Amino acid sequence: MPEYKLEVTTGNMKHGGTFDHIHLTLFGKTGRNTCSEHTMHFWACLGLCLNIFMFFLLKVGTYILKTNSSLGKLMLIKVEKDPFFILPEDEWFCSKIVVTTPEGDVLLFPCYRWISRGELVELRGGRGLLFSPKYCIKDMVFIQGLELKIKGLLGSTEKWESIDDLKEIFWFKKTTMSEYVAEHWKEDDFFGYQFLNSVNPNVIKSCSELPQNFPVTDEMVKQFLEKGNSLQSEIEKGNIFLYDQRIMDGIPTRLYDGEPLHVAAGLCLLYLNPENKLKPIAIQLSQQPSDQSPIFLPSDLETDWLLAKMFIKNVDAIDHQAVQHLMKTHFLSEAYTVATLRSFPVIHPIYKLLFPHFRSTLHINTGGRTSLFGPDGALSIVCSLGYDGMTELMRKSLSEMTYSSLCLPDDITARGLDSIPNFYYRDDGLKLWKIINSFVKAVVEYYYPSDSEVKKDTELQEWISEIFTHGVLGNNASEVNKFITMVIFTATAQHAAVNSGQYDYNSWIPNASLLLHKPPPAAKGQSSMETILETLPDVGETVSFVAILWLLSEQYTDEVPLGAYPEERFDEPAVKRMIKEFQGELSYLDEEIRARNSELEIPYTYLIPSQIENSVTI
Repeated sequence: MPEYKLEVTTGNMKHGGTFDHIHLTLFGKTGRNTCSEHTMHFWACLGLCLNIFMFFLLKVGTYILKTNSSLGKLMLIKVEKDPFFILPEDEWFCSKIVVTTPEGDVLLFPCYRWISRGELVELRGGRGLLFSPKYCIKDMVFIQGLELKIKGLLGSTEKWESIDDLKEIFWFKKTTMSEYVAEHWKEDDFFGYQFLNSVNPNVIKSCSELPQNFPVTDEMVKQFLEKGNSLQSEIEKGNIFLYDQRIMDGIPTRLYDGEPLHVAAGLCLLYLNPENKLKPIAIQLSQQPSDQSPIFLPSDLETDWLLAKMFIKNVDAIDHQAVQHLMKTHFLSEAYTVATLRSFPVIHPIYKLLFPHFRSTLHINTGGRTSLFGPDGALSIVCSLGYDGMTELMRKSLSEMTYSSLCLPDDITARGLDSIPNFYYRDDGLKLWKIINSFVKAVVEYYYPSDSEVKKDTELQEWISEIFTHGVLGNNASEVNKFITMVIFTATAQHAAVNSGQYDYNSWIPNASLLLHKPPPAAKGQSSMETILETLPDVGETVSFVAILWLLSEQYTDEVPLGAYPEERFDEPAVKRMIKEFQGELSYLDEEIRARNSELEIPYTYLIPSQIENSVTI
């Protein structure tokens, strides 16, 4: 019978031990998709030694746990402290747990924190067995690589012979939405729809006047507008919208076969027609109009118009991945996490409120900087910008970012999108923002009855200062309820909105490729389907990118949904009621969104509360 030796260390400080029972549960990975667990219970005699016999210096308790079979690779230990009913609460300081497995491995699970009665703590450790991007990539690539190698696609430098060939990349990784995109990606109304409800709904804005560097005329677009209406009249009605990627202008691209790749800092004009469909009506693939940068129209040669849309979607995919996904959710959440850990003790109510929304964020970011985003990372290799270009793009975007742009209600209003129809990201996001804000307001006001109490909390003020100094860089915040709402919304709903649909929308490479090989077309009437195939990534690049999207969109068995708090940190009955009410509101919204989606041709699923992760973990 396999035996696990556990050495449990209590902190060497006064009253570090406990009279309560301690429950340890070991979780091990016995196979690729299975998880085993085993629980042991013991009375913390090491605590008794410290509390009662002060002269007795024993602080390490050794225990043997026997199992029917090996648990495999140990993934984590859950530690729970139950009450001993006769005695009052006495917290226990657990320094670390060292496990010697039946196979002879010695694994360290650090803790170094106080554990309260009834609290459940997860300890991860064990020589790199904890969840990380590198581990996940290795694990996923085995499955993906096997299929792709069988087909002879992985590593191939061949060009695609036809668009339909791309449909055969994966045999068993298809979603309803990815198949829909493959069938409808050429359609103008679906192109426009994606700026509202795909993975990057954060850039489009209402057009109150045409930019001077985008000289679209009535003559160019009148046939695409409602009969008898001018471009100016449609602007005045609020039916014209602008997609402008001026921030890409001047961003360096990476070299490919010794030559720089191209990124189009383009502009796209969109029209909300009487059928409430948002359709592109003019595209310019640079910030400066010229004979070498014509304005493309839906009436142009079919492949010209298709290429123009592909270059807009290429720059949109880059902006999505580098700015909206990495910078505005992953890296900002990291700044919030570090500030929280530095500024608050674990007993602070704001720490307890925020910490569940930072689970695994530092870890996923640390690994991702190397394996995904680093100079030799996967994203740098499959993107036209490369590492230096993406870094410069994020630096430039951060310098222009405002606090209000991170607050969804303010951002929607600033972009003039309050009333555009069929904008499900806005509809679901605003409802989530309101629910989160109501919960935050209730908790904050419970601990801070007045503004003066907020101002007197030096730890809270230090937290805000940390974020402004190292995170949002000098932008000014408003009241504390709104700011905390923004932090939680960013780490949960906003990350889900820009992350969860990546495979659905972007695995069909012609729809949204990070990499295009040929420069933007400089003249009309010179393209063909062969031009499009030459512009797209080659076979090996395509399947590598799709494999990354598969990984980034994968759901894992240890996900914690928004509003679920498996670690009970609050002890006050009033706050526990607030959490229950929060969960009830989320559950009601969950049902409401599902009911609406059942009537839509294209359901919007990324902000269903039960499918939103409680923190940035992937």
